[in-house]
This record gives sequence, structure tokens and C-alpha cells, in this order.
Amino acid sequence: MGLANWRVRSYNCQIKPIIAIIISILLLRAVLSPSTSFAWFQQRISSYGATPITEPNLRATVRNDKFLEVPQIVWGLNNQKIALARGLLTARFLNRTLLMPSLSASLFYKEVELLQPMQFDKIFDLEKFNSICDGFVQVGQYSKLLNKTDPFEMQKGSGRKWTKERDLEQLKEVTNDNKLHDLELVRIVGKNPFLWHDHWPVRDYAEIFGCLALINEIENDVVKVISKIREISIKAKKNTANTIPNPIVPYIAVHMRIEKDWMIHCKKWEQRTGMNQICSGKKEILDRVSHIMGINLPAVVYLAIADSLLEDDSVLKGWKTGLMPYEKKRLGVWEIYKKYPYLIQSAIDFEVCSRADIFVGNTFSTFSGLVVLSRTQRLLKLGFKDLCGNEDQLDVRFTSYAYNILGDKIGAPKLWMSDMADLSLQKISYGTNNISCDANMSIS
Repeated sequence: MGLANWRVRSYNCQIKPIIAIIISILLLRAVLSPSTSFAWFQQRISSYGATPITEPNLRATVRNDKFLEVPQIVWGLNNQKIALARGLLTARFLNRTLLMPSLSASLFYKEVELLQPMQFDKIFDLEKFNSICDGFVQVGQYSKLLNKTDPFEMQKGSGRKWTKERDLEQLKEVTNDNKLHDLELVRIVGKNPFLWHDHWPVRDYAEIFGCLALINEIENDVVKVISKIREISIKAKKNTANTIPNPIVPYIAVHMRIEKDWMIHCKKWEQRTGMNQICSGKKEILDRVSHIMGINLPAVVYLAIADSLLEDDSVLKGWKTGLMPYEKKRLGVWEIYKKYPYLIQSAIDFEVCSRADIFVGNTFSTFSGLVVLSRTQRLLKLGFKDLCGNEDQLDVRFTSYAYNILGDKIGAPKLWMSDMADLSLQKISYGTNNISCDANMSIS
């Protein structure tokens, strides 16, 4: 018995110095190379299905020699951007690069055969995207793929029985399958990625959207449209007492969802769900915009509207004196828009709204929701985590309002910042009337 105890003590004496040495090496590695240690830790967390940590300088690099392929991305511009981000985050979860996805230049919901495919790099700058998002997600070209004939096909489930939990379990199984680790290509087949279950927080989506830069040709046309708006503003303010010393003349952008098919859809939506504050007619929109505090008149109001409303002069009538409404035809930039397919026209409108000094939209519009998300990101970079409590003195660029929800000030729309603490993109994807002037609403 004494001999056994001696052996145990002897073993402990031998093993403790070894453990101490290992711990010292790990600590030294963490001090000398914290990003590598954090990346290793993050990879382990991700492999067990936890939400990836996305600190920009402390994140693991996804493999650029293993790829994920997703189905063609369809529907409206912003549904396609969400689908793209979901594909990229899925690729990240699987530690793979997303093969350059095919977007859809045309807008068809049912006639799939009428869709006009458009490659990612025909609208977004691939090099800039991969540079800005380096270490987080990557888009790869098919020319990098060595074996195009032997992919592993991963069938996405559908229907009510295919729950969010089952979907996540499928991703974990693929991640943990050693046989697939060295396989060059995993191909997901089935439904449009927009319809996939959402496993990622708003901040991850926002980071990806922040990497999307338009190619130079389209960006130059965005600048031309905004310059035209500011040019009209300068002329209107000339010789008035409200001349602004700031060389950047402010403008307002309003995303008006009042086309007939939208109004029918949202009225049915309100009836079916029992919710209100979804639909807003023209009169309500005009009235609420006129009650926004602090607008320096005269001011140009750019109207982002459906093409079906471009021939309807009534959208330009009834505005408060000093608010000068312009849509793309009246602005004189229709020639810029009409040379492009639907997808790029929508991308130009998105940027014009995103860069406006004041934006007013509908919280049940994906377009409006993503515009506000991009503007919230800008406000955060400027040091504004919330805009609550100072609406009377508010003089901040990139403020946003929801015209379908009455705000705290009489007659005015509600101040709107995206909830950056939300654990999914559900509210932005499908709409909500629960919004706040606080970018951390979920934890405040």
C-alpha cells in the first residue's frame, strides 16, 4: 500500500511540472499572439453550434480552398441581399467560402423560367467585398474550383416539420462529419436561401451588408442622382434666410409604399394578424413627414416609389409648403435608371435613401428595414447609440423615421433605429411595429 502511495506521489510530482509548462506555453502564446488564440477559441465555439463571435480583428479566417454552393437567389433586391448574407453565414458556419452566387436581375415571384440571372460581381465589387469582410466571410470564383463533378449535395428540408432546431442540427452534422472536411464542394439544394431558417444575430448580417460596395459604374450613377438632388436644394435655398453654411445640403428620402397591390396586401395582412400600423396612405405619409422636427426649409424630398406610380402626378401634390417632392422622372435622372434592369435600379434607390440626411419608411418593408440598418451602423460609428429624449433638438445626419407608426411628438412619425442586439433578422425580414430610437432595444 505504501509503495502504491509512493508511485502516486511520484507520478503527481512528475506530471505537475509538465502541466505547468503546458499552461505557461499557452499563456505565453495568448500574450504574444492574442488574435490567433482567440481565433482558435472561436472556431471551437462555432463547431459546437454557438453563435459566432464577430469582433472584426479577432476572428478565424474561413478556408478558401473549400466551397459552398447555394441555389439561385431570387425576389426583390433586399430579399436577395438577406439571402446572400444567409448563404455567406452558412458557409462561415461550415468553415467554407461561398461560391459566387447567381442573383436575379428581374423581379418574378412564380415564373422562375423568366428570371434573368446576374452574377454577384456585376453589381457588387468582389475585390472590395472580400477585402472588407476578410476573416469573416468570403465569396469565391468558380475558376478556383478544381473538382466540379463530385460535390456533396445537402438537401434543405421544408415544411412545418423542418424546424429551426432540425435545420441547425443538419448544419452541425455536416460540420462534424470528418468525411466531408476534405471534400472540396458542398452544394445546398432546395429552396431559396431567403426562406432558410435564421440562426444569426443582426450584427452579423449588418457586418456583411457593410462589405457590399457597388461596382464603379453603378456607384458613379448613384453620385450623379444625389448630386442632382443637392443641386436643386442649393437653388431652392439661394436667396433665402435659411441658407445653410454647410457645403453638404441636406435632403429627405421617403420610401412610399402606396402602390395598389401593396395596399391590398397590407390591408389583408392587418385583417389576418389583427395588427395595425402596417398600412399608410398618401395623406398620412405627407402629414407625418410634415411634422418631423428640425427640417430646414425649403428641402427636397426624394420619393422612392414603384415605377407604376411614376405617371401618377398626385404623389407630388399636397406636400407642406417648403417640402419639394421629386421622384426620378421629375428629378431628370430617369435616363440613368432605365438603362439598368430592376435589380440595379433598386440598388441605386437604396443608396440614395441610405445616404439621405433624413429617411422615412415603413417598418413592414424589407427595403426600408435594411436602409435603416445601414443608417444605424453609420450612427453607431458616429457615436450615437440611441436618439431618444432629444427629438426637439435633434440635428443628426442619418436619422430615420417610420411613417406607419405614430411617434412621441404629436403628428410626427416614430424615430427608428435598428435593434442591433436582436438575435435574428426576423423583424427586418418580415416587419414589425415594435421599434425604438435605441440601437440596443433588446437589452435596454
